[in-house]
Amino acid sequence: MNAPLVAGVDSSTQSTKVELRELETGALLATGRAPHPATSPPVSEQDPASWWSALVEALAQLRPHLDRVVAMSVAGQQHGLVVVDAAGTTIRPAKLWNDTTSAAQAAALRKRLGAGEWASRCGLVPVASFSITKLAWLADEEPHHLARVDRVMLPHDWLTWRLTDQHVTDRGDASGTGWWSPVDGSYRVDLLGLVVDDPEAWLSKLPAVRGPTECVGPVRGDVADALGLSRDVIVGAGTGDNMAAALGLALKPREVTLSLGTSGTAYAVATSPTTDATGAVAGFADAAGGFLPLVATLNATKVTETVARWLDVDVARLAEMALAAAAPRAELALVPYFDGERTPDLPAATGVWRGLRNDTTREDLARAAFSGVVNGLLAGVDALRSAGVEMDGSLRLIGGGARSAAYRQITADLWGSPVTVHAAAEPVATGACVQAAAMHSGRGPLDVAASWRLDAGTQVEPDPQVDGAALRAAYRDAARSV
Repeated sequence: MNAPLVAGVDSSTQSTKVELRELETGALLATGRAPHPATSPPVSEQDPASWWSALVEALAQLRPHLDRVVAMSVAGQQHGLVVVDAAGTTIRPAKLWNDTTSAAQAAALRKRLGAGEWASRCGLVPVASFSITKLAWLADEEPHHLARVDRVMLPHDWLTWRLTDQHVTDRGDASGTGWWSPVDGSYRVDLLGLVVDDPEAWLSKLPAVRGPTECVGPVRGDVADALGLSRDVIVGAGTGDNMAAALGLALKPREVTLSLGTSGTAYAVATSPTTDATGAVAGFADAAGGFLPLVATLNATKVTETVARWLDVDVARLAEMALAAAAPRAELALVPYFDGERTPDLPAATGVWRGLRNDTTREDLARAAFSGVVNGLLAGVDALRSAGVEMDGSLRLIGGGARSAAYRQITADLWGSPVTVHAAAEPVATGACVQAAAMHSGRGPLDVAASWRLDAGTQVEPDPQVDGAALRAAYRDAARSV
C-alpha cells in the first residue's frame, strides 16, 4: 500500500514550488515548479492570479501522486499586500516585499510614533517592505481602491483562501505586517488607526490568526476536483517563507541561518520576543509557537547575476572566477545596494565599488560580488547579536545561492568558522510539509521536523589563508560611505 503524502507549497517572488513528502517519514517523493512574472524594484508588483496559475501548473506536474495527499500547507513571500473587494476580486496587483514605493509612508509612520514605540508595540520599525507601509501608500495614492477593500491578505493567505474559502493567516506571517503584535498575540488597533479611518471596523477585514497546527478546513470541493486532489485533503494555516524555512531546517534556538535568494535573510529561533529600536532586526513570531528575529536585505543572488551579465559570463562561470581570484584584497569591496536597501534602510541607495585599480582583474570583481552579498548578511548577524539574540557560533546556509561553491566557500571564509550547507533543496516547501504533517498527526511541528531528520547538512571549512575579520571590517567601512 502506498504511504499517505503531505504537500508543501512555497509561493516565492520568483516561482511556486510544491514538494510531496511521506507523512510518516518525511521522505521526498516529487517536486513541481512553475515561474512567476519577473519584477524589478522600485515598483515590484504581481497579479495574485499568476500565483494561482503557477500553483495549478506545479501540481499538474505531480498529478500521478496527488490521490495520496492527505494534507497540505502554503508558505509564501512575506509582507505583500493583497486587497480584495466584496465580490472576491483582487482590486489591484499585490505590492510585494521588495516594492520600495512606500518609503515616504514608512518615514512618516516612524516620525509619527517613534522607532522605539513601534518596536515595543509590534516588534517592527516601519520600512518600505512591511505591509502597513503599503496600506498607508494605498490610502495616500489610491483612496478609490482603499474604499473598495473588503479583505486584506498576505500572499500565502490569499492562496489558502483560494483553496479553502477561509480568510485566515498565522502568527508568523501576521508578525510581519506592522499591525499585529507577537508579544500580545493580537491585532493592534492603535497601529492600524495610523493609516486608516475607523480601525475597529477594519478588524473585520483582516484574516483570523490560527495556530501552528490548526486545520483551517478541507480544500473546496470544486477546487479539489480541478487540481486532482481528494476532497478529504485538509489545509493548514500556512506561514511566511522564512518561518517555513526554519521548520524545514529543524532549526533550534541559538542556531543562525543565512538564506541566499532574491533577497537575503539572517535569522535565528528565539524563545522570547525581540525588540530592536534601530529597526535592523524584525521581531517576528515563528511557525511553532516561538519567535524568529530576522534581518533582511534586498540584494542577494540578483547581485551576482547582474555582475555576471556585466562580465559577459553565466553565474556558474562567475563562481569559478571568484574562486580562482588571487588572495582577496581588503581595499576592494562592492556595497551591493543595486535595488536600494532594506537593512540598512536606504531605499534610494545604489551600489558602490570601492578600491578599483588598473590591476584589478575580472576574477577580483567576481569575488567582490559574492563577498559583498555575504558581508551584507553577516552584518545582519552582528545586528541580531546586538539585539540580544543568543547564538552558539553555528551557521547554516540555505537558498538558491547555497548551491554555489563560491557562496559556500566565501561565507565560510568571512565567517571564519565551518558553515553547514543544508541538504534540503527547498527548505520553505519542506517546512510547509512539516506544518501539514503536524496538523494531520496532531504532533508538534518541531517534533515532526526532528523525526524527519531535517537538520542534516554538509560542512564547509574556511580557508585558513583568508583573514575574514579584516575583510568584514573593510566592508563595514565601505558601507558607511554609502
